[in-house]
Amino acid sequence: MDMAKFEEEVNKLKTLEKDREKYFTSRQEMEMRLTESRNVKAELDLMDSDSKVYKLIGAVLVRQELEEARSTVEKRLEFIESEIKRVESSIADVVKKSTEQREKVMNMQKAFQVLAQQQAAAAQKNKSSLFVSSFRISFMFFL
Repeated sequence: MDMAKFEEEVNKLKTLEKDREKYFTSRQEMEMRLTESRNVKAELDLMDSDSKVYKLIGAVLVRQELEEARSTVEKRLEFIESEIKRVESSIADVVKKSTEQREKVMNMQKAFQVLAQQQAAAAQKNKSSLFVSSFRISFMFFL
């Protein structure tokens, strides 16, 4: 087994984990925007048709028609909901890939452990053989 290949696989796993965290953060931010937009929609729905609505553009408040504001908020809600679905799909994909990659890394670790145990057993066997051989040689000299 190649240690460089193992390190490459571990780095792939780390990259997938970073991507997963990035997607979770993105979804969390979108959930906050969704909640905020739903609150705005609820407030707009409570307004009478003759109510005045203002939109903040830069540092200036600009008057906007109530129906236009409702339409804008509704489109924003649809956009945010579609983005959340897209991010959740990406999360599911990266979770699946990271699970597969984690299993691959764990299998490589197990293979390294088995190899190390085999090498240790072989070294112990060679050490015992050397001891027995040196004992026989020593015994022969005493005869």
